[in-house]
Amino acid sequence: METHYARAGGEQALRRLVDRFYDLMDQDPDYYGIRKLHPGDLASSREKLFMFLSGWTGGPSLYTDKFGHPRLRQRHLPFAIGEAERDQWMACMTRAMEEVGLEEGLRAELGRAFRKTADFMRNKAG
Repeated sequence: METHYARAGGEQALRRLVDRFYDLMDQDPDYYGIRKLHPGDLASSREKLFMFLSGWTGGPSLYTDKFGHPRLRQRHLPFAIGEAERDQWMACMTRAMEEVGLEEGLRAELGRAFRKTADFMRNKAG
């Protein structure tokens, strides 16, 4: 079975997705709630998300090779993440996946997995 990484188009496609995600977050006021949780310069965030998604989608395990286990929930605990932040993150990623042209079935599969992970990141009520 082909990995999500391969189905998406590999490294270049994943970089386009991550770049579009952070461009949207940086430019669209609808995503201000999650933008303010990030540093002013998004370069490190872009690189870490790309590295994480590479392994998460079945490609090279760049993040774990460099940083070890992602410990996503632990790494996100310093940030107040509730339903609004989860929903903004999902809306931004969904839009990014559409705009970079990921195939509809792949978007649906990734969307379900992203939703599960984003929901797991919640650490505050509401």
